[in-house]
Formats: sequence, structure tokens, C-alpha cells
Amino acid sequence: MIKNTPNNNELSLLACSYSVFLCIIFGANAVAIKISLFGLGAFTTAGLRFTIASIAICLWAKASGLSFKIRDGQLYQLFVIGMIFTVQLSLFYLGLSKTNASRGTLIVNILPFFVLFLAHFFLPGDRITIRKIIGMVIGFTGVAFVFLDKESVTAGFRSGDLIILAVAFLWACNIVYVKRIIDSFEAFHIVLYPMIFSVPFFFIGAFLWDTSIITYVDLKILGSLLYQSLVTAAFAFVAWNKMLQKYGATALHSFVFIMPIAGVMLGGIVLNEPISFNIIIALLLVVSGIVVINFKPKKPTTIFPLGRGI
Repeated sequence: MIKNTPNNNELSLLACSYSVFLCIIFGANAVAIKISLFGLGAFTTAGLRFTIASIAICLWAKASGLSFKIRDGQLYQLFVIGMIFTVQLSLFYLGLSKTNASRGTLIVNILPFFVLFLAHFFLPGDRITIRKIIGMVIGFTGVAFVFLDKESVTAGFRSGDLIILAVAFLWACNIVYVKRIIDSFEAFHIVLYPMIFSVPFFFIGAFLWDTSIITYVDLKILGSLLYQSLVTAAFAFVAWNKMLQKYGATALHSFVFIMPIAGVMLGGIVLNEPISFNIIIALLLVVSGIVVINFKPKKPTTIFPLGRGI
């Protein structure tokens, strides 16, 4: 059953620190994906990643004594999440194969602004205010700087950027939907079952569209695959959903600004990807937009008179 009043608790200092830690993990994941694509096809990587992650989550849940049972009506909800998840991740891998990790991580950081907009209409208590609008404008300006960047950019890079922008919107839709229903689930259900649902589609995609399913595998590629599977998908996905059960969607996802910092810096250090002046400006603008959104004046003014302002 969908709850009309999802939890929107304020984040404590410990919760803030934990959110930062998880976002660093997510930011580094784009670099790990890019490394794995040197030897594996995009859909092959996704299929292997979520197969390994599903097995790891099952073993952990079994060892922890958690129930795998779902109630009547939840199968349809998990099907919806699984469909969005499959399309979202397919596009993300495809997008990263057409752009570089630092640009991809920065563009997907538009996610908090999509969440902010959708939460206003679909999550009670998560309302748009003037300061949030200002933050959104600053953040979108930052993303615009990425698209204006012509240094080391090809037509493929630009199409990859647009694909990842679509991924951010789908991700936001998934987040808002999950927030509405998550209190009736175990947090790992929301991760495990959509993963299991998606795996056959990723392998079908690998057979149909991967130019080469497996080119070669070395320790670097294997390590990047295990990072994506065990650290990001198995651990961080479940941990993030447990946080989403307790805290507001907009407040929690404002910490996603950590992702481009980790992604851009690691993309430059590990993959020697260009960090142009436009990307640095974009990074500063996006981070500034998130800071504006999270700055809480004593008496916020709500733009839309629907419920309370934050």
C-alpha cells in the first residue's frame, strides 16, 4: 500500500557524513564502468555486474535472516521499478560508452534538480521554494557549460551527454516512485528484485548490440567489475535505500553533488581524461546550486501554496 506521508526526517551530522561517503562511492563508479568497457561490452558489463550483485545480496540477506517474501500488490510495484531500472542502466552504460567518465558523472548530477521538481508534485512535504528555484537555475547553468565545452568533444560525446541527461530524469522518476512505496518493503527488496528482473535483458542486449561481448579481461577490468558489483550495487544501493526510507528525497539527493567531484577528479587521475575550464566552471555552478537548495533560512517562502515549505 502506498503511504501518503513518507518519512522526511532532517539529516543528522552522522547521516550527512554517511551520505557523502555513499556519493563518493557512486561518483567513482562511473570511472570503474569506463575501465570495464575497455575489455567488455556495455550490456555485458551490466549483465555481469548485476548477476554478481544479486548473488551477493541474496547471500547477505540469507545470512542476516531477512525475509524474501513480498506481499500482494507489491509484485506490480517491483515490476514498474524493474522496468525503469533496466532502461535507466542500459542508457547509462550506452551513454558512458559515448562520452568520458568525468563528463558523464557531472551531467548525471542534474539528478537532484529533477528530484526537486518531481517531489513537489508527488511527495507530500517536499515543496519548491524560491531558494530551490534559484539553486535549480544555477545547476542547470552548470550543465549548460558542459554542453558548450568543445575541448576534446566529438559528435559521439555529445550524443552520450544527451543519453546521460535522459538517464538522470529516469533516475529521478524512479527515486520519487520508490520514496512513495519504500516503507512497505525491506530496503533490499527494492534493489534485489529489479536487479534480477534486469539481468536477462542486459544479456539479450549484449547478444544483440555489443560489438564485442568480451575483448579481454585483466586484473584492472576484473577489479572494476567487482567494484561496480559488490561495492556500488550490492552495498551502496541497499544502504542508499535504507537512507531513503528515513529521510526526505530532496534533502538526501542534494548530496549527489559529491558525485561529480569524485567522478571528475578520478576520471582525470585514473583515466587521464581532460578536465577543461568549462568543466571546472560547470562543477562550481552545480555545487553552488545544491548549496543554495540546502541553505535553510529561518522563514522560507514557498512559491506554490501547496502544503508547507521546507
